[in-house]
Amino acid sequence: MKILALDSSGLVASVAVVSEDVLLAEYTINYKKTHSQTLLPMLDEIVKMIELDLKDIDAIAVAAGPGSFTGLRIGSSTAKGLGLALNKPIIAVPTVEGLAFNLYGTDKLICPIMDARRNQVYTGLYEFKGTEFAVVEPQEAVGIDEIADKINQLDRSVIFLGDGVEVYQDQLKTLMKVPYSFAPLHLSKQRAGAIGALGVIYFKKGLVEDADLHRPTYLRLSQAERELAEKQQKQ
Repeated sequence: MKILALDSSGLVASVAVVSEDVLLAEYTINYKKTHSQTLLPMLDEIVKMIELDLKDIDAIAVAAGPGSFTGLRIGSSTAKGLGLALNKPIIAVPTVEGLAFNLYGTDKLICPIMDARRNQVYTGLYEFKGTEFAVVEPQEAVGIDEIADKINQLDRSVIFLGDGVEVYQDQLKTLMKVPYSFAPLHLSKQRAGAIGALGVIYFKKGLVEDADLHRPTYLRLSQAERELAEKQQKQ
């Protein structure tokens, strides 16, 4: 089995190819370039380096949201285009689940936080029960105080990761009533390798969709949609 994995849901752009038990290649960039500039060149470089014929992949795993609206659209359109051209299915992996999977094997609660702006974060709560990855609280868009309250009520040690850490770290230090820590830099952001590893699990469970049916999961309205709704309410 070979799965191509893409993640352009946040500040990081990442592409990987995984087999059932090997990470064959991973290319990750966290720099001041748009994903439209980086994603396809990164994919092209990986394909050349590992001499991969894209016709040989079994599916395309993509970070399906939530996240940056522009980034999600770029990742989604890239996955859809490849899926349609190659006649391969899409594995839609929730973005924050992919982030949480970076911390495989910990006995602590895992809380990814992505900066959603407007004083909100995209987040969820996850854990490993032995080797099984489990959802404690599904992904949602909430205030940082809300997710902190949920963790405090669970009364468990927690690890935070994601680009929201830099934004809300000082607030978390005030809000948290349970032991907490922050993931190290090499595990703290999106990685297509984690999307691919989860993609293997989901693929075996039959959690795939036709490329033409794939849509990103935004969780919130875009700024343009919010402004339109506010305008209509005032009329």
